[in-house]
Amino acid sequence: MRAVLAGLLVWLLALGGAGLATAQDLSALARVDAERSFAKDRRGTTTLQLGLSIPVPFRVYTLDDPRQLVIELSEVSWGGLPVEDMLTDRLSGIRAGTLAPGWSGMIVTLSEPMAIEEAQMRTTDGDAGLALRLRTTSAEAFAAAAGIPASAAAQPVAAAAPSDGNVTPVIVLDPGHGGVDPGAERDGVNEADLMLLMARELREALRREGVEVHLTRDSDVFVGLPARASLARQVGADAFVSLHADALEVGYAEGATAHTLPEDASDSASALLAERGGRDDILSGVDLSGQDDQIATVLLDLARQDTGPRSERLKLSIIDGLADAGARINTRPSREAHFAVLRSADVPSVLVEVGFLSSKRDRIELQSPEKRGRIIAGLAQGILGWLVTDETERALNRQ
Repeated sequence: MRAVLAGLLVWLLALGGAGLATAQDLSALARVDAERSFAKDRRGTTTLQLGLSIPVPFRVYTLDDPRQLVIELSEVSWGGLPVEDMLTDRLSGIRAGTLAPGWSGMIVTLSEPMAIEEAQMRTTDGDAGLALRLRTTSAEAFAAAAGIPASAAAQPVAAAAPSDGNVTPVIVLDPGHGGVDPGAERDGVNEADLMLLMARELREALRREGVEVHLTRDSDVFVGLPARASLARQVGADAFVSLHADALEVGYAEGATAHTLPEDASDSASALLAERGGRDDILSGVDLSGQDDQIATVLLDLARQDTGPRSERLKLSIIDGLADAGARINTRPSREAHFAVLRSADVPSVLVEVGFLSSKRDRIELQSPEKRGRIIAGLAQGILGWLVTDETERALNRQ
């Protein structure tokens, strides 16, 4: 198992004054736009803008002795960063590079004490940019405000390490709805589109940790519920995670919840699967097409005795990951539900409501790259942590 200590690495580099890795081409979420990247001193203030191809999660803070501005972003390729053009009388040095898989950083040396007055990820006409405004302050005020924030944008996550060192973990992500089924809609926010965006972002986060990821859909198309679960079996998935953001017509709820199939629903779920056609595709490695319903149901129930507890552990790991990442979670985050996509007998399956579109607060946060980035980090942390513990437990059971 490999720990990714992104925040710790940048803090050590900054405090020690060591240089970051040189700018390099990365399989990054965003790329720097040199023409829209600049810095400018004015009376008492300095403006710094970093042009990006797409918005990404970020955080900024200052460190004292030496005085530095630290910017952490979910992976950015620094190729083409116009360092010389961004230096000013107040910004005397810039270093940028990779912090850890999935995270990039920039350290700006300050020639005088400056307070962060504004830090905002802006999106205009398809272009994104991180806009910072610094204001001259006293040495005492700067020292008091400097320090590493308690809540980290770059959450440490444990990468999955298969027991034999060769098998790549496989996860299937299911962006809910799509095509003729847009899902919930509130104030111009469409559940199907939002879940596809989040599934793609989560896919990138997991791929950077060496996980093979498949999406049940990678465009705005309709995919039937049986086909979603079938894909997980076809690719030999270790787990199936479905992403949704519901809207309540009655009542109020906010924050993320995670769902597994109720234990008392396993018998009925197995019976429903046994009754369906194409029974060669309901249990990995077993063709049930020649068996009667009773035998098929028994075999499915036996498989579920293994996957049920594993699904529950995955659900709890995801909830813990979301909480650790600072994402908003519901007051009752662990739930059970009779969702059709959770009926798979042999693939651990969890459905995550990342928030509620009926909640204005959730809706705003799900559209914010920074806040959404916390959800993505939490989901990745939960899935990766579960892959490690699940492989360890299964290895012990095989002994």
